[in-house]
Amino acid sequence: MKSKVYFSKTITPEKVLELYKLVEKPLPGKVAIKVHSGEPGNQNFLKPNFWKPVIDHVNGVVTECNTAYDGKRNTTEKHIATIAAHGWSRYFNFDLLDAEGPDIELEIPSGKVIKKNYIGKNTEKYESMVVLSHFKGHPMGGYGGALKQLSIGVASSFGKAYIHGAGEPEKIWTADHDAFLESMADAAGSVIDYFKGNLIYVNVMMNMSVDCDCCAKAEDPCIKDIGILVSLDPIAIDQACIDLVNACEDPGKEHFLERVNSRNGVHTIEAAAELGYGSREYELIEVE
Repeated sequence: MKSKVYFSKTITPEKVLELYKLVEKPLPGKVAIKVHSGEPGNQNFLKPNFWKPVIDHVNGVVTECNTAYDGKRNTTEKHIATIAAHGWSRYFNFDLLDAEGPDIELEIPSGKVIKKNYIGKNTEKYESMVVLSHFKGHPMGGYGGALKQLSIGVASSFGKAYIHGAGEPEKIWTADHDAFLESMADAAGSVIDYFKGNLIYVNVMMNMSVDCDCCAKAEDPCIKDIGILVSLDPIAIDQACIDLVNACEDPGKEHFLERVNSRNGVHTIEAAAELGYGSREYELIEVE
């Protein structure tokens, strides 16, 4: 059975909420809302005001995790200052999941590459998660969407290094590239298992640079905005985004796809589909 992916070309905060409501999945317990807080200097990340209607509707706690590279989000002290500077804590209750240890260690018995994943201690407060993703390129992963938010995004600082290093955190920037992509697929599945499938995914295709929101100096967007997607399937929603880029007629897509394809970005989707927690087959339901 094909997964449903709701899609609208209209990109507004209100349309995010409208599509979210179409999913009609109740989320039990306390809800974590995963965002990207944005590296200071980055001009492309989606700001708190954009997400506010859907976050207010869910009435969850906005969450993030520390990074594993130098910058202004790699320690709890610096990251909390960034969260405040970018306005997140002004609008929402905010929880830095790995503000302090010890990490939660998740077992991945069926993992292709890694058999463990490490997520922030505070994740134990939550029974459900809404994954809010800005779809864009990425210097290492090729692209960033729902699967990256589930894996690198939810991982603790140590967990990020562990995934990047394909199980050897000391090889954070030197591990086999496809093993890193498959490790992201492994880690994403472990988070889905942790929340017992109680997750909803939103991907927004705007401000699409070839660089991630984690880059303090990112290229400007190279391709026109495409739309908003919402689904219960992280594999389907990412595949739909890739397909929409391929199908668009914007001349900037060649530069964007060069970034995706030169990093073999779709391999993360392929590996995730083989692990079986979603499908690359989907029904795109367009909403005016």
